[in-house]
Amino acid sequence: MNTLLVASCLSVSLGISAARAADTQSPPSPVTLDQALADALQKNFSLLAEKYNIQIADARIIQARLKPNPLLSFSQIYVNLFGTGVTAQNGAGPTETDARLDWIFERGGKRERRTEVANAAKTVAELNLLNTIRQLRLDVQNAFVDLLTSKSSLALAQENLKSLQGLVEVNEARVNSGDLAPVELNRSRLAALQFQNSVRQAELRVRAASTKLQLLIGRSPSPTFDVAGDLRSDAQDVRLDELSRIAIELRPDLQAAQKDADRARADIGLQTAIAKSDYQVGTQYNAQYSYASGHTMSFFFQVPLPLLNRNQGEIERARRENQQLVARARALTQQIDVEVRTAFEQFQAARQLVATIEQLMLRQARDVRDTTEYSYRRGEASLVEFLDAQRTFNDTVQSYNDARADYARSLYLLEAVTANGVRP
Repeated sequence: MNTLLVASCLSVSLGISAARAADTQSPPSPVTLDQALADALQKNFSLLAEKYNIQIADARIIQARLKPNPLLSFSQIYVNLFGTGVTAQNGAGPTETDARLDWIFERGGKRERRTEVANAAKTVAELNLLNTIRQLRLDVQNAFVDLLTSKSSLALAQENLKSLQGLVEVNEARVNSGDLAPVELNRSRLAALQFQNSVRQAELRVRAASTKLQLLIGRSPSPTFDVAGDLRSDAQDVRLDELSRIAIELRPDLQAAQKDADRARADIGLQTAIAKSDYQVGTQYNAQYSYASGHTMSFFFQVPLPLLNRNQGEIERARRENQQLVARARALTQQIDVEVRTAFEQFQAARQLVATIEQLMLRQARDVRDTTEYSYRRGEASLVEFLDAQRTFNDTVQSYNDARADYARSLYLLEAVTANGVRP
């Protein structure tokens, strides 16, 4: 009994200690962009599924290299199942047992052509994987920017709410002292409630952006997840012609399209080789017994006569497929050129907008807001004037945050359309 009591007390003590340790455990460290990209490359489910295409292509190469199996057959003929007898007089028989082995000799280099097609298909799969990595990197970078931007918007909303709540406290004191009409206090309270709703909406956007980023990097959504870092704002001196050249040279989706056309060209050779008839050579052991017995060998040679089926349809299909893939590669080249131009224009517009807000609007909006708030606290400005200055400041800061986010996205987009940093 005493032993059970001691064990129970010890269990309770350990439980309390574990609970205290859990309460005092620090939250996980914020994730940087580099860490998010590394996690995405290792844990993103879509990317993991895409990687299986490489293993599938390897298996197809193994299969393409295999030679045809020999064919073993066994037969027994002239067996006396109906009781008529097997004699020299009735000419039934004698019973014969045969064992035969056939080999197929492929002609036209079929095995080499199959292997060539399979190797080309693996190259396409590897390039498609690189293109998936390129797109995933851009998605993670944009999601990271979205989360940072939503956190900035939340901080702005919380700052505005704190300012309005302080103003409400001042107005309460002024109403109590008889220096302000109660209706003005109610207006300020209503404005504070509106800013409180803005805070809640900003919190929802933060949670949505956080969930999206966590799913991209292969994590289960957690409320304690956070990121660390600043919006990218480095200056870039880029030229459109240089960007286009790099994109045409490095884009894995374009290389995949070109290699797929090469695979289709190799398939033409394979289908042409399939049109050539294969030789089948066989040997057979014959054993006869009963009234006549003996052991003999037979030899066979077979070749199909290509009079009707010369694989015309598959050869034509491979040719048309090659033409189609060549046309798609050309169309993708033009599409990449358009993507590069669009990304370059977005980059220029975002850079100009950030500079304009920084130089001409941000400081003025803050000064107007601060001056109007000071005047309102002194009773020299109306609440409407203060709220108007506050909203103008909010719109300006939000526009600035959005412009910085667009500029960061444009930098990442430039890297994505040119495939810089994609190859391992």
